Formats: sequence, structure tokens, C-alpha cells
Amino acid sequence: MDHKFKILAGNSNRALTEAIAAYLGMPMAKCVVRRFADMEIFVEIQENVRGIDAFVIQSTAFPANDHLMELLIMMDALRRASARRITAVVPYFGYARQDRKPGPRTPISAKLVSNLITRAGADRVLTVDLHAGQIQGFFDIPVDNLFSAPVMVRDIKERLDLKNTMVVSPDVGGVVRARALAKRIDAPLAIVDKRRERAGESEVMNIIGDVQGKSCILVDDIVDSGGTLCNAADALMEQGAREVYAYITHGVLSGGAVARISASSIKELVLTDTIEPTAAVRVAKNIRVISISQLIGEAVRRTAEESSVSSLFD
Repeated sequence: MDHKFKILAGNSNRALTEAIAAYLGMPMAKCVVRRFADMEIFVEIQENVRGIDAFVIQSTAFPANDHLMELLIMMDALRRASARRITAVVPYFGYARQDRKPGPRTPISAKLVSNLITRAGADRVLTVDLHAGQIQGFFDIPVDNLFSAPVMVRDIKERLDLKNTMVVSPDVGGVVRARALAKRIDAPLAIVDKRRERAGESEVMNIIGDVQGKSCILVDDIVDSGGTLCNAADALMEQGAREVYAYITHGVLSGGAVARISASSIKELVLTDTIEPTAAVRVAKNIRVISISQLIGEAVRRTAEESSVSSLFD
């Protein structure tokens, strides 16, 4: 393949970028992203990028602000070096949960971040399982929102007996996502109806659907504190579920989330590597990570070749 495009990695998830580059059979572009003594970020692209299609791969996971600034500065460096087109590949789009005003005098931070990415020089954005689909409309440039469902479906079919399986949405807001996965594996759907009293806390109320004797698969896009997921798993087991698995795209896993999940009734939590797994995640007995590098790599290749990305999900 005559590579008319280059892949650049920020510091947020180099392992994923290396896996994407390996899938595409090409080296990563030489690029230094380092800190000055006062923690200012300095970027130097160490090869010619004039007239090329540049893909900057950077999740805006913890520390979110550092990784966001790295992405912005890398794109500015590319723009000033005359790159023909810049694609911000953001496997995990941080700030996506701040997509509306939940109360008076609060920001819509997802819109601010989309403005920053655009003004820094992005010509298009490639992301995975965007928390709120309407964020695509916050951008005035093309946004490709990839779905992790095909990767998860393949894993579910390889590992679970589908005859006695039920897909479960951990809350009412995730029903569309859960229904789409249930349809792919031809399984029934249940919903956990919960009432949240305060931010970061969740109280499970009841289960809509009969989960008695079923292997339940909880499906969501983000697991953060793990409270919702663990409470949902407990509620399912109380209603007679045989076992509970969870398939989540983005493992934010802040605070004591890993310990909470390790001690929970969840038999196995399966995450994708949109966020680089921490050491605690790698050693947890009931957490497994599957790679999404081939999906992103194929989307990058198709974008560079100007062919269809949406046909990836047909």
C-alpha cells in the first residue's frame, strides 16, 4: 500500500495506536509529545507531513484536560506544517456526558470541546460509541461515530450460550443501545428501572422483564464509579438470574471502581481498549479487555481511501 496518510499518537493510549498501526501494516509517524518543567505541553513532529492525510489518535481519558490539550496542540502543529487533512481520532470522547444544561448557570462542555477541536484544525472526527449521539451536531465538520457492537457480538457468540441469554439495559436511557445488541444476537431485552437520588449514587427500583434462570448481559457505553452496574447486577441476581456479564465500551473506572466490580456479583466485565487499561484492571479477576484496534484501523483506512465507513456495520 502506498501510504498517503500518517498515524500519530498522543500519550493517552499508545498501545491502541500501535495496534492500529500494526493492523494497517505501517509505522507510526515520528512525533514527540513531552512536558516542560512547568508541565506545559510541547509537540514536535519529526518528519515531513506536508500534503498528507494525518490521523491523530488520542482518547481524552484521565487526566482528561492534559490529553485534550495534547490533541489540540498536535493538530495545531500539523496544520502549521501544511498537512492536507487532519482527522481527530478520539476513541473515548471525554466531556460527552456534559451534553446539555442540567440546571441553571451550568455549561454545555461537550459543545465547548467540539469548538476547541474544530478551531485547533480538525477537518473531521472519528470516535467510538459517543455517549450522546447529538454531539455529532455540535460539530460543523464530519463526525464518524463507530459502534463497538460488532466486536462485542463476536466475543459474546464465541463465549456464551445464546439459547438462554438476555440482554439488559442498566437504565432506561440505554435501551436503544441494548436493543440494538439484543437484535444482533437474537436475544430478549430487559430493563433495570432505577432512580438516582444524587449524582454518583444510584438506587435500583425494579426489573422490567423476566430474567429468571437467564444468563444476563448488561450493556452500556461507560462504566465510571461502577455503582450503577453493581447495583443492577445485584438486582438481577435477586430476581433469579443465573449469572450476570457486563459488556461496556469505555472503562473510565474512577476511584474504587475496580475493587467494587471485583467484589460484585458480576461474573465478568468485558471492556474495549478505547481507554488504556490500568494495572488494577489488568490484574482484576473478573475484568477482561478486548481490542477495538481492527475496527478503528479499518475506519481509518476507509477514511483515507474515501470509501464507506458506514458499511462496516451492515
